[in-house]
Formats: sequence, structure tokens, C-alpha cells
Amino acid sequence: MSSSTQVADATGVDEQAVAQGQVTKSVYVYEAPVRVWHWINALAITVLALTGYFIGSPLPTMPGEASDHFLMGYIRFAHFTAGYLFAVGLLGRIYWAFVGNHHARELFTLPLTNKAYWQEVMSMVKWYAFIAERPNRYVGHNPMARLAMFFMFFFTAVFMLFTGFALYGEGTQAGSWANRVFGWVIPLMGQSQDVHTWHHVGMWVLIVFIILHVYAAIREDIMGRQSIVSTMISGHRSFKD
Repeated sequence: MSSSTQVADATGVDEQAVAQGQVTKSVYVYEAPVRVWHWINALAITVLALTGYFIGSPLPTMPGEASDHFLMGYIRFAHFTAGYLFAVGLLGRIYWAFVGNHHARELFTLPLTNKAYWQEVMSMVKWYAFIAERPNRYVGHNPMARLAMFFMFFFTAVFMLFTGFALYGEGTQAGSWANRVFGWVIPLMGQSQDVHTWHHVGMWVLIVFIILHVYAAIREDIMGRQSIVSTMISGHRSFKD
């Protein structure tokens, strides 16, 4: 064993190993407002999904006087609070799409008429189907992720806000801001129960999207040789040679 190896074993300092290591390149992608929105949005959706489930399938009746228990009241309050946070966050995110860098606009724009875009979508389909060995290097969202974010997240998020505030306005009754702004949604969709049903379906669409989103992000980190999860923390996307 050489003296340098002995020193490395004893101290952990091994400049030779570092010199022979992989080269990693980093690009600044997501600005701070985008990253903050992402994690606050994730928290809001988690609270909305959990409380929404219990609103749709209430807990068993508690024994004793109803005035002694306010569990469903707390659940509804948490749901409404998270709904407001979700709505304000989405409006702020739309604003940042105009004033932020070009990566901030990827969530809301799709180059559907661009042939090269669809070629990259197909390359990602092959990657997720375990046909391609490696994905191409995408600094921002990959083309397939943009497609999913636009149609599965953004459209569903807007739908959930409209139907959710319509139901909220029904509870706050005529004259409230929610009823004045979103009251037209219920008669448009038929009746209150229809809106409840579709709002519930929308929740499961978001849950399925989140499961696929988390899976794809972790898979990309492990197999794609480019950072995904840490990028939404630091803002920098790293690429390994």
C-alpha cells in the first residue's frame, strides 16, 4: 500500500481520487419564488387532499353533545385555508411567469406546433418505457413533463379552484364574494352534488399526477444523471458526465 493511500485511509483526504472523479456541470434554473411556490403548493395540496377526503367521507359521529366536538369544523377550516393558499399561490405563480426567467413560463406554455418539441416528447416516452439508455439533457422541464404539468396539473388546478370556490360560495350563501364570482359554476354543471362529484374526481387526478411526478423526479435523479429533486431546493440543475 502506497503512502498516499495510507494517508487517504487515515484522513479521508484523497486529491487523486477527486481528480479522477466525475465532472458535474451546474446551471441555475429555478428562481427563489418558483421554488418557494413549489413547496408551499405541495403542502397546500396535501392538506386539501386529506381534509377533502374526510369532508367527502366524514368521520363517525362523536358521542356526547355536538357542541363539545368541532372536529369536522376544524377539518373544513383547514380545507378552506389551504384552498385560499392554493389560489393565491397559483395567481402569484402566473405573475412570476411574466416577470421571471424563461424557465418560469414553461408551466403555462407549450410549443405544440413545433416538430422538434414532439420529437423530444417521443424520446422521453422511450426513456420512461426503458427503451432508451439515457434521456437528453434538459435544463428546464423535459418536454413530456411540460405536457403533464400543463394538462394534468394546471388545467386541473384551475378546475379545482372554480369548483371549490363555487361550493364554498354555496356555503357562505348569496351576497358573499365567492357566490358572486363563482356562483355560476353550479348551475352550469347541473347541481351542487354534480360539482361535489367532479371536485372529488379532480382531487384524484391531482393525486395520480403527484404520484407520477414524484416517481419521475426520483427516477431521473437516480438514472438520468441529472438533478431533479435538489434543483427545486437549490435552483441549480446539475449534469454528470
